[in-house]
Amino acid sequence: MAVGIEEKIKQAPDTAGVYLMKDAAGKVIYVGKANSLKKRLRSYMGRDLSSKTVALMSHVADIEFELCPTESLALLREANLINKFQPKYNIVLPDDRSFPMVKITNEDFPAIFVTRKKEDDGARYLGPYTSANLLREALKIIRRSFPFRSCKKLPKKECIYYRLNLSPAPCIGKISKKAYANIIDDITLILEGKAESLIKRLSGQMQKKSRELKYEEAARLRDQILALNDISAAQTNYSGHGESEDLKKLLCLKHLPARIEAFDISNNQGKEACGSMVSFYKGSADKNNYRRFRIKTVKGIDDYKMISEVVRRRYSRIIEEKLPLPDLILIDGGKAHLSVARKELAALGLSLPIASIAKERENIYTNGRPAPIKLKSDTPALNLIRRIRDEAHRFAVSYHHLLHRKKIIGR
Repeated sequence: MAVGIEEKIKQAPDTAGVYLMKDAAGKVIYVGKANSLKKRLRSYMGRDLSSKTVALMSHVADIEFELCPTESLALLREANLINKFQPKYNIVLPDDRSFPMVKITNEDFPAIFVTRKKEDDGARYLGPYTSANLLREALKIIRRSFPFRSCKKLPKKECIYYRLNLSPAPCIGKISKKAYANIIDDITLILEGKAESLIKRLSGQMQKKSRELKYEEAARLRDQILALNDISAAQTNYSGHGESEDLKKLLCLKHLPARIEAFDISNNQGKEACGSMVSFYKGSADKNNYRRFRIKTVKGIDDYKMISEVVRRRYSRIIEEKLPLPDLILIDGGKAHLSVARKELAALGLSLPIASIAKERENIYTNGRPAPIKLKSDTPALNLIRRIRDEAHRFAVSYHHLLHRKKIIGR
């Protein structure tokens, strides 16, 4: 095992993702997935390794890993990377009944489902994959935002999936052939690991619908883009590196911001007020390091004091437990929100890079700059900040709803 690999394995995050092992020439020689990168990679440091694993590790000079929201989405990413790099130590999966594939039927309104048999029927087959259960789970996640037909025979009336918004009901003419074909094309791009190009196209469509005052359609596209940011978290790693580089230059940071922690507040007239902190590592959500804060010291509506409390509690604990500090802190808010957060850090004796993003015009406020930074909508750094900001907001709102429900129904 090369020098430094053991230390890199020890630093792997305890979250789902994929890992790429490279040789001394930088060539990818093995790709794997895991529900916990930390546990899986540490298994390579054991004593009872197979001869194949020993041979693999003797050639490993570097390891990269990409975080994924779930192991099922890591399965899709693993298959895409294996297809891309054709790693020497990965088993080539044959297209037969031994391994699951995604089948997209050759019909006016194609059905999508998992199969183990590839037939000469004009259908499109994607894969193979290593786990049928994880593949089905990944399709369920995709289907929430990109509904599709899954029945093997088109029925004469709508099914329960239509009522659950998981199928556009082509069986009763609820969607045109062209509109349905667009959905199938979008799903194919996701499965092929090309979600970034899809996000770019949908963003353009969303802006067009907004300009045309078609706000309901724009909102639907926005929701799809947000879902894609989660689905494609691992797929954005390489472009995510570019986003991080852009952010480093934008904020004049000394180091690349690998670990970013972001805060948001959610409350309804001061009731069930709570805060969230999400953690992103190398451009991807590290959900095992998310934290929730029920506001304890603030009465009524005061976002500034709530931000102060949450930041104080988070980094007091970091200091107490001697945990690693983030490379950048992001606050959802304007210049005043940034100021109160900076004061809390200073009171704790911390000098960390920190920035805030205002809700309306998405201006960026940073240390030592009286005027905000205004970025074009397609700036890589802004795309990264938006993704993190939106996730912090989603996490805060979900916790606020949980607290409200507990108050109403007692559980």
